[in-house]
Amino acid sequence: MNATDPVAVTRHGRVRGLREGGVLVFRGVRYGADTQTTRFARAALPAPWQDIAPATAYGAAAPQTHADEPVSEDCLFLNVWTPALDNARRPVMVYLHGGAHAHGSGSDTLYDGGNLVRRGDVVVLTLNHRLAGFGYGYFAGVGGPEESGNVGNLDICMALRWVRDNIVAFGGDPGRVMIFGQSGGGAKVVSLMAMEEARPLFHSAATMSGQHVTAIGPMNARRRAAAWMTAAGAESFASLREMPMERLVEAMGATDPIEGKGEISFASTLDHRALKRHPFHPDAPSEAAHIPLIIGNTHDETGYWLAPILKAGDTDWDNLEARVARQIVKDADPAWLVAQYRVLYPDRSAGQLLLAMSTAARSWSGHLVQAEARARQNGPTWMYQLDYPSPEAGGVLGAFHTLDIGLVFANTHLLAARTGNTPDAARLAGEMADAFIRLARAGDPNGGTLPHWPRFTLEQRATMIFDRTVRVENDPRGAERRLLAPIPYIKPGG
Repeated sequence: MNATDPVAVTRHGRVRGLREGGVLVFRGVRYGADTQTTRFARAALPAPWQDIAPATAYGAAAPQTHADEPVSEDCLFLNVWTPALDNARRPVMVYLHGGAHAHGSGSDTLYDGGNLVRRGDVVVLTLNHRLAGFGYGYFAGVGGPEESGNVGNLDICMALRWVRDNIVAFGGDPGRVMIFGQSGGGAKVVSLMAMEEARPLFHSAATMSGQHVTAIGPMNARRRAAAWMTAAGAESFASLREMPMERLVEAMGATDPIEGKGEISFASTLDHRALKRHPFHPDAPSEAAHIPLIIGNTHDETGYWLAPILKAGDTDWDNLEARVARQIVKDADPAWLVAQYRVLYPDRSAGQLLLAMSTAARSWSGHLVQAEARARQNGPTWMYQLDYPSPEAGGVLGAFHTLDIGLVFANTHLLAARTGNTPDAARLAGEMADAFIRLARAGDPNGGTLPHWPRFTLEQRATMIFDRTVRVENDPRGAERRLLAPIPYIKPGG
């Protein structure tokens, strides 16, 4: 600590941050009280403090399985990057981390907001909130709080109210708040757009590979909560409520009772209270139609999960159908799918077709549902597709899930970005980061050196292709889209 460290005043007390490369950084700012005291219920506001609280280190992540950082039920902390503590009222960019509602935190090095601040004169914020069963376990009807299936999202609402009430002191504009997130973070974005409590708290949004169309239905959510109680050895909700955190975390690793694989899957719940409708079924929420929205996906989403198979290079025409069957969500005959794709792409290898089919029939479909629903409302919507391949393993993984994070944050210099620290990657990062900054500033990503980015319509399906050459294409992969369009997309276990 030294006398030149920045000190900001919040409604709960003063916080002391750091100066890093011309940016003021406040890490681990408390926005909610310890959730152990309100387990499975709405969090309480923090008690005010008198002394200057240090904001120089990230706060604990939410309880989760396979954690690679300290976790605690005392996890409601946020992080702020800003150019100055003045009255400039800059756009505010609030990032919601991925991890399928079950893992992660706002402290990943990829989410460092310094470069966005330096590029765009904006304020960037990341946050932690309750995850997995602690944030989305649904116990209404068995003695638990009615809102228990969505308290993770209600934590985010609390953080957004903190932004509304405090961000002016950090040089931000509470009237220009953009939320954006990747994967599970993108799913949280679209869930917040469907929540009455959340909508007034932000003004633009972007979902990156957040292909959620539906939330978890209440009956399936109850089955999962019951499975968690059984795994933990809890005879009642009251006993679960009092169990040690570590025992509950271990029990979350039990097999999901709906999908029959993986850990118990918790996510936003259609509870008819906090979340009264699905994000994109049967349509997009009309109350959010005015909110400018970017919908993004990567060309080869499933390269992220298929990495060991693709790197091994042992997919052939004999095992392709079986591998496709394990990877797709749309209920299509793998033999039929393989035959159709061999006609579409006769020059591709079996491994390349596995990547294409699994992406189209598992990850891409949800993004199309979202964009089409928004287009029917004539809501301001822009769609992008990342085609720029990772150089990893000679490019065999393509433009996989998560690859756009380091680009949007302009952090391609980091090894974790997996883009390669090259001039091409840095140039592309600049285009993507600046487009997101413009959306936050003015509600439209167009401008700078970016080609004109038309809104997405059903007639043209204009999509910005982010690659070595940035360009707009109408209906990219249209033949694949038309092939799979008659087969509905249904979220597993929803």
